Amino acid sequence: QVQLVESGGGSVQPGGSLTLSCAASGSIFSANDMAWYRRVPGNQRELVARVTGGGTPTYVDSVKGRFTISRDNQQKSVYLQMNNLKPEDTGVYYCNVNWFGTYYWGPGTQVTVSP
Repeated sequence: QVQLVESGGGSVQPGGSLTLSCAASGSIFSANDMAWYRRVPGNQRELVARVTGGGTPTYVDSVKGRFTISRDNQQKSVYLQMNNLKPEDTGVYYCNVNWFGTYYWGPGTQVTVSP
Protein backbone atom coordinates (compact mmCIF):
# COMPACT_ATOMS: atom_id res chain seq x y z
CA GLN A 1 0.00 0.00 0.00
CA VAL A 2 1.24 3.47 -0.91
CA GLN A 3 0.13 6.70 0.70
CA LEU A 4 0.99 10.19 -0.49
CA VAL A 5 0.64 13.49 1.34
CA GLU A 6 1.19 16.85 -0.32
CA SER A 7 2.15 20.10 1.39
CA GLY A 8 3.30 23.58 0.47
CA GLY A 9 0.27 24.99 -1.30
CA GLY A 10 -1.00 28.47 -0.61
CA SER A 11 -1.87 31.85 -2.07
CA VAL A 12 0.63 34.03 -3.90
CA GLN A 13 0.62 37.00 -6.22
CA PRO A 14 1.50 36.64 -9.90
CA GLY A 15 5.23 36.30 -10.29
CA GLY A 16 5.59 34.65 -6.92
CA SER A 17 6.99 31.24 -6.04
CA LEU A 18 5.90 28.17 -4.14
CA THR A 19 7.46 24.79 -3.49
CA LEU A 20 5.22 21.77 -3.21
CA SER A 21 6.36 18.66 -1.37
CA CYS A 22 4.98 15.15 -1.44
CA ALA A 23 5.94 12.55 1.11
CA ALA A 24 5.31 8.90 0.28
CA SER A 25 4.94 6.00 2.64
CA GLY A 26 4.89 2.33 1.80
CA SER A 27 6.82 0.39 -0.76
CA ILE A 28 8.05 3.19 -3.00
CA PHE A 29 11.08 2.28 -5.04
CA SER A 30 13.47 4.49 -6.89
CA ALA A 31 12.28 2.82 -10.11
CA ASN A 32 8.77 4.21 -9.72
CA ASP A 33 7.93 7.30 -11.74
CA MET A 34 6.52 10.15 -9.68
CA ALA A 35 4.56 13.12 -10.96
CA TRP A 36 2.55 16.21 -10.20
CA TYR A 37 -0.88 16.77 -11.71
CA ARG A 38 -3.26 19.66 -11.26
CA ARG A 39 -6.95 20.26 -11.65
CA VAL A 40 -7.73 23.82 -12.64
CA PRO A 41 -11.29 25.15 -12.31
CA GLY A 42 -13.51 23.88 -15.11
CA ASN A 43 -10.92 21.47 -16.50
CA GLN A 44 -9.88 17.91 -16.07
CA ARG A 45 -6.83 16.92 -14.12
CA GLU A 46 -3.70 17.41 -16.22
CA LEU A 47 -0.11 16.29 -15.94
CA VAL A 48 2.21 19.11 -14.90
CA ALA A 49 5.54 17.33 -14.52
CA ARG A 50 6.90 13.82 -14.18
CA VAL A 51 10.25 12.49 -13.02
CA THR A 52 11.42 8.99 -13.79
CA GLY A 53 13.15 6.75 -11.32
CA GLY A 54 16.41 7.77 -12.96
CA GLY A 55 15.66 11.44 -12.43
CA THR A 56 14.67 12.45 -15.98
CA PRO A 57 12.02 15.18 -15.88
CA THR A 58 9.30 16.06 -18.37
CA TYR A 59 6.97 19.06 -18.24
CA VAL A 60 3.79 20.27 -19.83
CA ASP A 61 4.62 23.12 -22.21
CA SER A 62 2.84 25.75 -20.14
CA VAL A 63 5.23 25.34 -17.19
CA LYS A 64 8.53 24.77 -18.97
CA GLY A 65 11.18 27.17 -17.72
CA ARG A 66 9.13 28.05 -14.63
CA PHE A 67 8.63 24.77 -12.74
CA THR A 68 11.21 22.23 -11.63
CA ILE A 69 10.41 18.72 -10.45
CA SER A 70 12.87 16.78 -8.32
CA ARG A 71 12.88 13.72 -6.11
CA ASP A 72 14.71 12.36 -3.12
CA ASN A 73 14.59 8.58 -3.24
CA GLN A 74 15.99 8.13 0.25
CA GLN A 75 13.26 10.38 1.65
CA LYS A 76 10.62 8.90 -0.69
CA SER A 77 9.70 12.43 -1.65
CA VAL A 78 9.02 14.45 -4.74
CA TYR A 79 9.05 18.22 -5.03
CA LEU A 80 7.75 20.86 -7.40
CA GLN A 81 9.48 24.24 -7.38
CA MET A 82 7.15 26.74 -9.03
CA ASN A 83 8.49 30.14 -10.05
CA ASN A 84 6.92 33.07 -11.89
CA LEU A 85 3.47 31.79 -11.05
CA LYS A 86 0.55 32.94 -13.18
CA PRO A 87 -3.17 33.11 -12.41
CA GLU A 88 -3.74 30.21 -14.79
CA ASP A 89 -1.61 28.03 -12.50
CA THR A 90 -4.38 28.21 -9.91
CA GLY A 91 -5.76 24.80 -9.03
CA VAL A 92 -5.46 21.76 -6.85
CA TYR A 93 -2.11 20.02 -7.23
CA TYR A 94 -1.86 16.26 -6.77
CA CYS A 95 1.12 14.04 -6.22
CA ASN A 96 1.09 10.78 -8.14
CA VAL A 97 3.20 7.64 -8.19
CA ASN A 98 3.14 4.90 -10.79
CA TRP A 99 3.69 1.84 -8.65
CA PHE A 100 4.36 -0.84 -11.24
CA GLY A 101 1.26 0.07 -13.22
CA THR A 102 -0.98 1.03 -10.30
CA TYR A 103 -1.44 4.76 -9.81
CA TYR A 104 -1.68 6.26 -6.33
CA TRP A 105 -2.77 9.80 -5.56
CA GLY A 106 -2.46 12.22 -2.70
CA PRO A 107 -5.45 14.25 -1.48
CA GLY A 108 -4.16 17.41 -3.18
CA THR A 109 -3.04 20.85 -2.11
CA GLN A 110 -4.56 24.14 -3.26
CA VAL A 111 -2.48 26.71 -5.13
CA THR A 112 -4.05 30.11 -5.73
CA VAL A 113 -2.37 32.82 -7.80
CA SER A 114 -4.14 36.16 -7.73
CA PRO A 115 -3.26 39.88 -7.41
